[in-house]
Amino acid sequence: MTTLPGARQRAPSKAPENPQAIAQENLTRAFATFTQAASSLERSYGQLQAEVMRLHAELQRTSSELEQSLEENARVRGYLSRVLEKLPCGVLVAGGNGKVEIINPQARKLLALRDDCKPDLTSGLPRAFLQMAERMAEDERLSEQEYSMNGNSGNRTIGISVANISEKAGGDGDVVWILRDVTEQKRIAAEREAARKSHALAEVAAVLAHEIRNPLGSLELFTGLMADATAHMPETRHWVMHLQAGLRSLSATVNNVLQFHSRPGGQMLLTELDRLLNETVDFLLPLARQRGQVVKMENAIGKISTHADSNRLKQVFLNLSLNAFRAMPPGGALRVRMGWAPLFPGGIVQIDFQDDGRGVAPELLDRMYEPGFTTTPGSPGLGLTVCKKVVEQHGGEIQVQSKPQHGTTFSVLLPVSGAAR
Repeated sequence: MTTLPGARQRAPSKAPENPQAIAQENLTRAFATFTQAASSLERSYGQLQAEVMRLHAELQRTSSELEQSLEENARVRGYLSRVLEKLPCGVLVAGGNGKVEIINPQARKLLALRDDCKPDLTSGLPRAFLQMAERMAEDERLSEQEYSMNGNSGNRTIGISVANISEKAGGDGDVVWILRDVTEQKRIAAEREAARKSHALAEVAAVLAHEIRNPLGSLELFTGLMADATAHMPETRHWVMHLQAGLRSLSATVNNVLQFHSRPGGQMLLTELDRLLNETVDFLLPLARQRGQVVKMENAIGKISTHADSNRLKQVFLNLSLNAFRAMPPGGALRVRMGWAPLFPGGIVQIDFQDDGRGVAPELLDRMYEPGFTTTPGSPGLGLTVCKKVVEQHGGEIQVQSKPQHGTTFSVLLPVSGAAR
């Protein structure tokens, strides 16, 4: 048999593989791939689950912070709202459109607004206030302005300040008006100014009184000498009596001014009250004769002494007597009585000055001791004020009983030496 060349000879064929082995091998590779993919998915799921848990925790934390922030905002808003409601001054806030958005209760009260007036209804605000507020908002150089209004409690003065709270300088943002009631402040300032003027006038009056009193003493001395020298000349003595009465009346007025504006000197010496009263009556005689009146003296306890400033106490007796003279017509009688006070026998001496003049209306009795109050034209109204002041400085008190057209009785109650009330 002829042998063919090797190139042309066919290689012997491989024995066919086992299909079951091939399938097993493919299945093994597929399972390995699945296992690898499953492991990868498991790792990715774990990472995703961890990320979800982290995001959940972050969301919870953020939600908690947001809730706390909202609660804090609500608390702050409530706190600021309570502060705004309780502020002792009025607050109004207007937006850029010029409409009022916030009005606190004090502002409503100061502007006398109704409770049903809503903040955005500027028509409920007084027109004069709106005009002033608009002018102040346009010119920030204006300081606090005063707005006057007449309410149920009388005339009130409201101080108004303005502030622009725009975020940008010069921008048209919200405007805040601050309102405060300055009525009492202005009243106190006016009283302080009046007191300053009164003090200045008091100093001038005291200086003038001092300057007048010095020559008055000399004039009284000279008129006394003239009275002695003209004792045998009735007509001349009549004129001298009028001169003495005028000088002593002027002296009483000057002494009242000095006593009213002076401080107590503390010269409390043992003084005989009966002697002091007799000296006062002697001093009053020219005044009584000039008016056609009489003075009757009654002493039920004789000599009695007390610690007193004799000059001040004599001024009290003189003032009460002069008031009686002025209240009585010609022919009237002043009765001066000294005795023990009924409720304090042996401890308190009572000196009554009783006139039969026109009396005092009951509604005026409480005002009798006010400085400047008088029912006699031309009188400075200091006499009774000085009386009350001096008597209280001596540890006593002054009482009054009066009835229109039935006369007046002033009673001075003083502790005697060694006795106390």
